Amino acid sequence: MKVEYDVPDGVEFKKDGEFLVVKGSKGEIKKPFMHPKINVSVKGNKIEISSNSDRRKVNAILYTWKSVINNMAIGVTKGYEAEVKLVHSHFPAKLELKDNKIVIQNFLGQRKSRSAKIPEGVEVKIDKNTIKITGIDKELVGQAGSRIENSTSVKKFDRRIFQDGCYMVKLATPVGD
Repeated sequence: MKVEYDVPDGVEFKKDGEFLVVKGSKGEIKKPFMHPKINVSVKGNKIEISSNSDRRKVNAILYTWKSVINNMAIGVTKGYEAEVKLVHSHFPAKLELKDNKIVIQNFLGQRKSRSAKIPEGVEVKIDKNTIKITGIDKELVGQAGSRIENSTSVKKFDRRIFQDGCYMVKLATPVGD
């Protein structure tokens, strides 16, 4: 089975060993594409993902990789953005950016601050109770939002009453969409 991806204008793909490197106006992304039964090759303005296997699971990876390659191309041309909101009804929590970490202070009245590490290659801006996350790698933007959301998980409280926390209100979408 063979799947082809047409490279859009302004994007340059090249194969570097087991890695696929994408360059565009916003920057460069390098990701590994390794599988014993799948081959990825760059031929002019097309990327060919092929497999000799008849197994359904292996062939499903072909289309997943095509989507990942498409996300890489969109990332280096437009970029991605996500949005996380801090919701608090019981105690006024504060957001702060320190040493590449989001620090949430006074969450549920706790003295100990909660924090979430931000991956490299992701930019974070805090505006009151809204956190805007931007970057060229969709996976890293989503991962940063997920880490912030998970850092405020509430345990041993009734979730129907204590709905405080950080929630992703906008998933990683291309900038301008």
